[in-house]
Amino acid sequence: MIGRIVRSVDFERVLRCPPRARSAHFALHHLAGVPTPPAKPLRKRENEQLSTGEARTDVLPVDDSAIQAEDPGSRVWLGMVIPKRHARRSVTRSLLKRQIRAAIGRSESSLSGGLWVVRLRSPFDRAAFPAAASTALGELAGEELAKLIQRAA
Repeated sequence: MIGRIVRSVDFERVLRCPPRARSAHFALHHLAGVPTPPAKPLRKRENEQLSTGEARTDVLPVDDSAIQAEDPGSRVWLGMVIPKRHARRSVTRSLLKRQIRAAIGRSESSLSGGLWVVRLRSPFDRAAFPAAASTALGELAGEELAKLIQRAA
């Protein structure tokens, strides 16, 4: 399972590292480790029992033993940086994010554990791809990302 990098401090940590691989449009950064914990712990509810009715007894508890047994250092955490200056249209940014998630998902087993950030470093030519989310743009980005990840792994 691929985790998400959500805290800006984690993005900053990873982007301080030199890129592990570069392509014409993307850079792939890696940092061995895990995301930083939140600054404030989650607040517990003061009253654990709800007053809306009786507790259900037919619901079985979820077994988290497989998740807890996993070494957090071997897990892949993914972050994406797609700046507006390189992809003006939100449709294009969404397409690129989907392509990045798919490419990382296909090669998750070959990647070492830690924090991975894919950064769009130059724009795609709008004259060559006039449609914001064309299949040609998606295929080109997917192929480029596959080669990038293969070089990094």
